[in-house]
Amino acid sequence: MITKLDFVGVPSTDSERTRAFYVDTLGLRPDPNARFEFWVGETCFGIWEPARLGMEFAPQKNAHPALHVDDVAAARAELEAKGVEFAGETLDTGVCHMALFTDPDGNDLMLHHRYAPLEQGHSDEGERGA
Repeated sequence: MITKLDFVGVPSTDSERTRAFYVDTLGLRPDPNARFEFWVGETCFGIWEPARLGMEFAPQKNAHPALHVDDVAAARAELEAKGVEFAGETLDTGVCHMALFTDPDGNDLMLHHRYAPLEQGHSDEGERGA
């Protein structure tokens, strides 16, 4: 029934600031047809302002989109040089590296790199969502 993920909504209190963070700071590809959409590989992220729809703003917490990078340490250092603050040290789960941070509105994100292949038939229980 469900065949793909169409987009991930990014709640914001300031769409222009959020767009600048995702496009300029993180270097994600802006959509040429929609100012407040950008792409992570084949996944679209769409910025929206809940207040414009009469809804209360709340950042997305504890569902960190895992943004793939080839080298978490290098990507983290590059983002830290741009002022991005990370939550704690980079995590090593035994199969991947993860570095947690937030966008300017407090939405949770992570840099992620799997360095060990998933074993055939393994449920990946120690790394939910990574």
